[in-house]
Amino acid sequence: MNKKLSIIFLFLSLIIWAQKPTLFLIGDSTMSNKDNPEKNPEHGWGQVLPQFFTSGIEIQNHAMNGRSSKSFRTEGRWDKIEKQLKKGDFVIIQFGHNDQKLKDSTKFTNPYTQYRANLERYVNETRAKGATPILMTSITRRNFNENGVLIDTHKEYPLVVRLVADAMKVSFVDMQLLTEQMEISAGPEKSKLLHLHFKAGENPYYNKDKADDTHLSRFGAESVAKLAVKALKPLNIGLEKYIK
Repeated sequence: MNKKLSIIFLFLSLIIWAQKPTLFLIGDSTMSNKDNPEKNPEHGWGQVLPQFFTSGIEIQNHAMNGRSSKSFRTEGRWDKIEKQLKKGDFVIIQFGHNDQKLKDSTKFTNPYTQYRANLERYVNETRAKGATPILMTSITRRNFNENGVLIDTHKEYPLVVRLVADAMKVSFVDMQLLTEQMEISAGPEKSKLLHLHFKAGENPYYNKDKADDTHLSRFGAESVAKLAVKALKPLNIGLEKYIK
C-alpha cells in the first residue's frame, strides 16, 4: 500500500511540476546572464532575479547582449520562446538600448514605427498563447553632467513603451524611473558601485581601466532586480504569489 501511495504521490508531483508556470525574460545585456559569474564582476539584473522567487515558478532568462527588439526576433530567439509559451506563463519585455544603434541596420528601429510595432507584436503573440506580457522601460545609464544632474540617453524609446502599455492595457514597470531614482539617490560617485568602474589591476578580471556606466556590477544587478520585484508585486497578475 505504501508503495502504491508513493507511486501516486510521484505521479501527482510530476503533474504539478509539468504545470509549473514559467517567467520568460527577453531583452539586452543589462538583463542577460554573464559568463563565469563567480569571477566576472558584470551581472545582468535578470541573472540574479531567481533568488527573489520561490521554486513554484521557473525562470528562463533569454536576454542577450547586443540585441534589440528587432534582432532578437530575426535571430530566431523569440521563436524558441513562443513555441514553449503556455497559459499561465509570463514574459517580461525590455528592449531599447540597442534599438538606438543608428550605425547597425540589423538592430536599429525607428521608435515610433518599427520599435512600437515590435513591442505590440510581442504583446499580441504572448497573449495569443494565454501568457501575460509585462512591458518594462530600459534601465537608465549612469550619465551625470558636471553639475551632478543625471542626463537621459534613451530619448523617445521609453515613452513609446509607456504609450504601448497604456494603449494595449499591458502590465507595466517603469524601470527607467526607478533606476533614475536609484542613481540620483546614490549620487555621481557612489553610483559607480552600481556599474563597472575599476582601475587597472584593481580587479583581476580587467587588466585595463574600466569605466562602464551602462552595465551592472553584481551589487547593481541585485539592486535593480529588487526594484523590479518590488514593482511587480502590486500588479496583481498572478506573479506576486511566487515572489518571496
